Amino acid sequence: MRNLIVAEKPSVALRIALALGDGRPLRKNLSGIGYFEIFKDGDTLLVVAAAGHLFTLSQKGENRALPIFDLEWVPSFKVTKGAYFTKKYLDTIKEVSRNCDAFTNACDYDVEGTVIGTNIIKYVKTNDVNKEPDWSNVRRMHFSTTTRQDLLDAYQKRGGFDRGNFDAGETRHILDWMWGINFSRALMSAMYSTGNRKTMSIGRVQGPTLAVLAEREKEIKDFKPRDYWEVFITVNKTEFKNKRGAIFEEDAAGKLVKEATGAKARVDVVDIREAKLFPFPPFDLTSLQLEASRTLGLDPSRTLALAQTLYERSYISYPRTSSQKLPYSLNLPRIINALSSNPKYKEIADALIKASRFRPIEGRKEDEAHPAIYPTGEMPAKLTVEEEKLYDLITRRFLSAFAEPATIEHTDVQLLVAQEKYEAKGSRIVNYGWLSYYTYYKPEESHMPAFKLGAMLPVEKAQSKKLVTKPPDRYTKASLIALLEAKDLGTKATRAAIVDTLFNRGYITNKRIETTAYGMSVYEALKQHVPSIVDEALTRKLEEDMEDITRGKTTEQAVINEGKELIVQTIGLFKKSEKAIGEDLGKGLEKTNQSNVLGKCLKDGGNLLVRYSRAGKQFVGCANWPKCNQTYPLPQYAKIVPTGKVCPLCHTPIVKVFRKGKVFEMDLDPSCETKKNWGKKKEGKTEEPVAQKASDMRRVKTKRKTTSKSAKSVTSKFRTTKKEETNKD
Repeated sequence: MRNLIVAEKPSVALRIALALGDGRPLRKNLSGIGYFEIFKDGDTLLVVAAAGHLFTLSQKGENRALPIFDLEWVPSFKVTKGAYFTKKYLDTIKEVSRNCDAFTNACDYDVEGTVIGTNIIKYVKTNDVNKEPDWSNVRRMHFSTTTRQDLLDAYQKRGGFDRGNFDAGETRHILDWMWGINFSRALMSAMYSTGNRKTMSIGRVQGPTLAVLAEREKEIKDFKPRDYWEVFITVNKTEFKNKRGAIFEEDAAGKLVKEATGAKARVDVVDIREAKLFPFPPFDLTSLQLEASRTLGLDPSRTLALAQTLYERSYISYPRTSSQKLPYSLNLPRIINALSSNPKYKEIADALIKASRFRPIEGRKEDEAHPAIYPTGEMPAKLTVEEEKLYDLITRRFLSAFAEPATIEHTDVQLLVAQEKYEAKGSRIVNYGWLSYYTYYKPEESHMPAFKLGAMLPVEKAQSKKLVTKPPDRYTKASLIALLEAKDLGTKATRAAIVDTLFNRGYITNKRIETTAYGMSVYEALKQHVPSIVDEALTRKLEEDMEDITRGKTTEQAVINEGKELIVQTIGLFKKSEKAIGEDLGKGLEKTNQSNVLGKCLKDGGNLLVRYSRAGKQFVGCANWPKCNQTYPLPQYAKIVPTGKVCPLCHTPIVKVFRKGKVFEMDLDPSCETKKNWGKKKEGKTEEPVAQKASDMRRVKTKRKTTSKSAKSVTSKFRTTKKEETNKD
């Protein structure tokens, strides 16, 4: 028997070949694409690799009238220039599959992996990816790590074609394509009707996500700050806060201060207790993205990319999981023993082994396909700095889940002064337990001196502090992804990409996310005229329908028909209000463009704007891209504001930078003479960027230099943001 085994990526194909071929697979090459031949138990196994999605959905015909529902699967290289490299992979798989009489999908065990592998198998079996083949000789491998033993087990226990996963995955692709192509074209048509031409998109999950951000923006803009006061007293060198909390009348706060000044305080409550602090559960993808953002400063999309690499190299389990469970069937003692051979984790792993602590703390979230993210025990080699940091985060989180709880002593002291209650709290770590394992978290400690119940103590100081109420916090990319998960919008694998698309379209900006005037205009126009596009309840219902397909509770065709009906109704509303929508969008675009222009491009006179790469890095790019590829680097995680000034030396615009509590001005050219001392030490101190003074700069005579390599390096990233993504969530 000749069995074609389809892996999702070349790196995983190699792992499978090494596992099934006992480390000695026969490597072959066809048109520059490698594959593997293995002889096992009388069978010939041919392991081939895809390069992600080799097929994509595309419109049949040239019809431009909305709605558009006529679509089909086609090879990706026929649709997108950037996917042309996949042609060789598809040609190689087609040739290698000749005379095969068994087929195994060994792509990632999730909905997307099922779609990728199944479409390839449909194509090689019928020569048409849109035809239904005979499934009797098709099998599915299910594995959560790419270690040798797990791959061997997955091959031996492979099941039949996973119809539920494929139907759910295909339904998601079809609905997202229909939703995206129809509503994105409707938006652009409305924009064109007012004379503005701009690439726009709105997806099935993009709309509700934009709504969440726009509503938060409105809350912040509408917020009216109020002054309030809090009253404090100092007793036994310890500050106590009045239990009333916020006091909105200054006279009332002043009265309390007056009453407490020089008074005696009676110790009313002394509560000292110890509490167990249990370990955090092992990571699922969302909690990993949140924690990597908090501790390592990693963008969620970057975290997923790094985790995927670690998985493909067999160092961690499959990262696209929503589980916080570690079943004992994973042979957890073996993994901990393997980690003890790594000098970095030997001490803490040995402590677990010695105490026979092999039962982990687990979270509530489950995933039928995969467990929580965990290290496999394989010794990592040749990791990049970012990969090593992320691996350490995952490994320490895993090991800490088995450790004993920490013990925290909490102290609560309450005083009574002139019938007013004051309170102070303290805490200290009595036993570090798992905190010694997971060094990325340490509870705050605050020392409290001893207080005797009933004692009368003098008030050493009384004061009030004037404060101002604050608006709601802005979302970060990581906190927004967590909110989308809580709202059941999107999937664990797509949420980061959805947020990236909103950045790329100019709907949102900045690390602490702000909705631009343009983004607000898109939201307001949709909410007023076609509210279903930004309705999260509707999107959530479609998500639930797709889950029901996986469970066999409904069918692919039923859900697609439901989606079509919604699209027909919504397009009807769009057409009725096209002119009004276009006018609203045009006004928002103009307002955003005016507020975001940093100055004029020296190459072609176009507007210079803050742009974002696919990795979330900000830089300056010309609005006339791709005709003009002028770019400049920017400080990351900073707010950039135009000043209207121009550097007299390099002639680039001067901008104001707000970063980490510091505010300074700079021109955009990194090679400008004004920046020659940046980063250099001066009398034991590092030179900091300071506001530029035109009078100082005029004293320096230098030739203008071209944009630096660092600025040019972002140009290619900028290009990736311009691609239309109408079939995204």
